[in-house]
Amino acid sequence: MHAHPIRRVPESAHELMHRWSQLFIPTLREAPADAEVASHKLLLRAGFVRQLGAGIYSYLFLGNRSVNKIVAIVREEMDTIAQEFLLPTLHPKEIWEASGRWTVMGDNMFRLKDRKGAELALGMTHEEVMTDIARHELRSYKQLPQIWYQIQTKFRDEPRPKSGLLRVRQFIMKDAYSFDIDDAGLDLSYEKHDRVYRNIFSRCGLDFLSVEADSGAMGGSQSQEFMVYTDAGEDLIASCPNCHYAANLERATSTLAPVEDLASTTPDGSLEEIHTPGLGAIADIVAFLNITAAHDIKCVAYTAEVPPADHAKLGKTRGVVVFLRGDHTVNEAKLAALAGATELRPMDTAELTAAFNAPAGFLGPVGLTAAPHPRKPGLLIILDKGLEGRSNLVVGANKLDYHFRNVTPMRDFKPTLTADVRNVSEGEACPVCGTPSRSATSSSSAAATPTP
Repeated sequence: MHAHPIRRVPESAHELMHRWSQLFIPTLREAPADAEVASHKLLLRAGFVRQLGAGIYSYLFLGNRSVNKIVAIVREEMDTIAQEFLLPTLHPKEIWEASGRWTVMGDNMFRLKDRKGAELALGMTHEEVMTDIARHELRSYKQLPQIWYQIQTKFRDEPRPKSGLLRVRQFIMKDAYSFDIDDAGLDLSYEKHDRVYRNIFSRCGLDFLSVEADSGAMGGSQSQEFMVYTDAGEDLIASCPNCHYAANLERATSTLAPVEDLASTTPDGSLEEIHTPGLGAIADIVAFLNITAAHDIKCVAYTAEVPPADHAKLGKTRGVVVFLRGDHTVNEAKLAALAGATELRPMDTAELTAAFNAPAGFLGPVGLTAAPHPRKPGLLIILDKGLEGRSNLVVGANKLDYHFRNVTPMRDFKPTLTADVRNVSEGEACPVCGTPSRSATSSSSAAATPTP
């Protein structure tokens, strides 16, 4: 006689998981007062997450199951093109110094020391670690191409953690890296990632679009982000309803409608100094002279933090001054990339005096000496392309209560360079087809694929 084990058959498939009454799902009738975003409120009320500290969350049973399902989709798709690694989150200072990013990452990086005094960082991204493996282990071009990825915890010391899981200090990220023989191979790897990302977002049920983006501290010549429209997002995009051009506001461009310049107020078109007592604001000077803001030159002055590698040549900080149309605003991401700055801040009173010898509200370019090249010492003066070819403009005269009329760029002052450093505004023409662009819209960044 043979003994047979007794097996109890569950009442249903759900019992394999547990009965609902046995699960830990701490629901709330009302969301905490500090939860402002809809997704944050729902995650808290449904018992998916609980906050431990600013930007630090615990994923409870339902939250963890949801994350695991997303991770499974990401892993299934990434495994079709790449090999999965698992890398340490604790990084020695030396590999970040070798790339030059130990300083570039600034306060966003969590740093610590071990008991022996060695400096370490919590990984906020893993280019340095992946590259360290590649340079020691890849011996021949015959081993290329390689695509490696991981799904790992990342740490970033966000200055203003908020919006629930949208802006946090510890999070899970899939990051992938390709090593290719040439540019053609890199393009192929990029296309593979593009296809896989689209599959991932489609499987997750997201209505997404791909936009041009700024690579930021990650570097690279090209970057795109996949975005989802949402009122809770913190990124802005400009998009065209006709040709589907779309770009993050940090990279967006547009075609400006022509502006009819003012007539000269002097017979020979020379500069005219006019008394404008107490009229330092653009709105005031526009009303006083009966002009539009498009005929005024706005001055925005910054002090830029210079990367350590350039300290010997440029100093630790340098002045960066932008001149643009009075109705336009500076895009600081574009400006920082152009100036090669790790950080920008408005000039203080002493710095304005040193650069202009004039009070705020009456600043202008006439009489300033610009650095001859962005990589040369001196005041970096940038003329926005929106003022290219314009004439007879109004601008501060670097003198209290005075402005200049009839100012023409390149004749009356010469900038270090002319470049696009402004934010795109609603209704401006698409740079591809000329259709009025859609309003800069709040969106949530889903992923990015930079070209290193």
